[in-house]
Amino acid sequence: MTMTDPIADMLTRIRNAQKTNKSVVTLPSSKFKLAIAKILKNEGYIEDTMQHKKGPKVTLEIVLRKIDDHYAISGIEKVSRPGQRAYVRRNNLPKVLGGYGIAIVSTSKGVMTNIDAKKSGLGGEVVCRVW
Repeated sequence: MTMTDPIADMLTRIRNAQKTNKSVVTLPSSKFKLAIAKILKNEGYIEDTMQHKKGPKVTLEIVLRKIDDHYAISGIEKVSRPGQRAYVRRNNLPKVLGGYGIAIVSTSKGVMTNIDAKKSGLGGEVVCRVW
Protein backbone atom coordinates (compact mmCIF):
# COMPACT_ATOMS: atom_id res chain seq x y z
CA MET A 1 0.00 0.00 0.00
CA THR A 2 1.35 3.40 -0.91
CA MET A 3 1.33 6.40 1.35
CA THR A 4 -0.22 9.59 -0.06
CA ASP A 5 1.54 12.05 2.26
CA PRO A 6 4.84 10.79 3.75
CA ILE A 7 5.74 14.21 5.23
CA ALA A 8 2.48 14.31 7.21
CA ASP A 9 3.31 10.79 8.43
CA MET A 10 6.75 12.02 9.59
CA LEU A 11 5.24 14.93 11.52
CA THR A 12 2.58 12.69 13.06
CA ARG A 13 5.23 10.20 14.20
CA ILE A 14 7.11 13.05 15.91
CA ARG A 15 3.93 14.26 17.66
CA ASN A 16 3.01 10.71 18.73
CA ALA A 17 6.52 10.05 20.09
CA GLN A 18 6.29 13.18 22.21
CA LYS A 19 2.87 12.18 23.56
CA THR A 20 4.18 8.74 24.58
CA ASN A 21 7.39 10.28 26.00
CA LYS A 22 9.76 8.53 23.58
CA SER A 23 13.05 10.16 22.69
CA VAL A 24 13.70 8.39 19.35
CA VAL A 25 11.53 8.32 16.22
CA THR A 26 12.21 5.79 13.45
CA LEU A 27 10.67 6.17 10.00
CA PRO A 28 11.33 5.35 6.33
CA SER A 29 13.91 7.72 4.89
CA SER A 30 13.84 9.98 1.83
CA LYS A 31 15.88 12.98 0.70
CA PHE A 32 13.04 15.37 1.49
CA LYS A 33 12.52 13.98 5.01
CA LEU A 34 16.27 14.15 5.63
CA ALA A 35 16.32 17.81 4.51
CA ILE A 36 13.47 18.63 6.92
CA ALA A 37 15.24 16.78 9.74
CA LYS A 38 18.48 18.70 9.07
CA ILE A 39 16.60 22.00 9.30
CA LEU A 40 15.00 20.93 12.59
CA LYS A 41 18.46 20.00 13.89
CA ASN A 42 20.04 23.29 12.77
CA GLU A 43 17.23 25.26 14.43
CA GLY A 44 17.62 23.33 17.71
CA TYR A 45 14.32 21.43 17.71
CA ILE A 46 15.90 17.96 17.60
CA GLU A 47 19.18 16.52 18.91
CA ASP A 48 20.39 14.37 16.03
CA THR A 49 19.45 12.49 12.86
CA MET A 50 20.91 9.22 11.64
CA GLN A 51 20.29 7.03 8.61
CA HIS A 52 20.45 3.25 8.92
CA LYS A 53 20.50 0.81 6.03
CA LYS A 54 18.80 -2.52 6.68
CA GLY A 55 18.95 -4.51 3.46
CA PRO A 56 17.30 -2.54 0.65
CA LYS A 57 15.45 -0.22 3.06
CA VAL A 58 16.91 2.94 4.55
CA THR A 59 15.43 4.27 7.78
CA LEU A 60 15.76 7.69 9.35
CA GLU A 61 16.20 7.92 13.11
CA ILE A 62 15.41 11.23 14.81
CA VAL A 63 16.47 11.91 18.41
CA LEU A 64 14.09 14.43 19.98
CA ARG A 65 15.45 17.24 22.16
CA LYS A 66 14.23 17.89 25.69
CA ILE A 67 14.70 21.10 27.66
CA ASP A 68 13.81 20.86 31.37
CA ASP A 69 11.53 17.82 30.92
CA HIS A 70 9.70 19.47 27.99
CA TYR A 71 10.26 18.77 24.33
CA ALA A 72 11.77 21.56 22.23
CA ILE A 73 8.95 21.14 19.71
CA SER A 74 5.77 22.56 21.25
CA GLY A 75 3.76 22.18 18.07
CA ILE A 76 4.29 20.96 14.53
CA GLU A 77 1.70 20.97 11.76
CA LYS A 78 1.52 20.34 8.04
CA VAL A 79 0.46 23.34 5.94
CA SER A 80 0.56 22.15 2.32
CA ARG A 81 -1.45 19.00 1.64
CA PRO A 82 -1.66 16.78 -1.46
CA GLY A 83 -5.18 18.02 -2.21
CA GLN A 84 -4.45 21.66 -1.50
CA ARG A 85 -0.90 22.91 -2.01
CA ALA A 86 0.09 26.14 -0.27
CA TYR A 87 2.41 28.25 -2.41
CA VAL A 88 3.56 31.71 -1.35
CA ARG A 89 5.51 34.49 -2.98
CA ARG A 90 8.62 35.90 -1.34
CA ASN A 91 6.60 38.87 0.02
CA ASN A 92 3.99 36.63 1.70
CA LEU A 93 6.21 34.17 3.59
CA PRO A 94 4.47 33.27 6.86
CA LYS A 95 5.64 34.29 10.31
CA VAL A 96 5.12 31.63 12.97
CA LEU A 97 4.20 32.98 16.42
CA GLY A 98 5.58 36.39 15.56
CA GLY A 99 9.02 34.99 14.77
CA TYR A 100 9.37 32.50 17.65
CA GLY A 101 8.71 29.52 15.38
CA ILE A 102 9.74 28.58 11.86
CA ALA A 103 8.02 27.60 8.66
CA ILE A 104 9.78 25.10 6.39
CA VAL A 105 9.55 26.12 2.74
CA SER A 106 10.42 24.08 -0.36
CA THR A 107 11.96 26.50 -2.86
CA SER A 108 13.68 26.19 -6.21
CA LYS A 109 17.02 26.34 -4.33
CA GLY A 110 16.10 23.56 -1.90
CA VAL A 111 14.32 23.16 1.42
CA MET A 112 14.89 26.02 3.88
CA THR A 113 13.28 28.01 6.68
CA ASN A 114 11.05 31.00 6.02
CA ILE A 115 13.79 33.27 7.37
CA ASP A 116 16.40 31.92 4.93
CA ALA A 117 13.91 32.06 2.05
CA LYS A 118 13.17 35.70 2.83
CA LYS A 119 16.91 36.53 2.91
CA SER A 120 17.35 34.75 -0.44
CA GLY A 121 14.31 36.47 -1.93
CA LEU A 122 12.56 33.17 -2.73
CA GLY A 123 9.01 31.93 -2.40
CA GLY A 124 7.77 28.36 -2.68
CA GLU A 125 5.61 25.69 -1.10
CA VAL A 126 5.08 26.03 2.65
CA VAL A 127 5.56 22.46 3.92
CA CYS A 128 5.00 22.83 7.68
CA ARG A 129 5.12 25.13 10.71
CA VAL A 130 7.12 24.37 13.86
CA TRP A 131 7.03 26.18 17.20
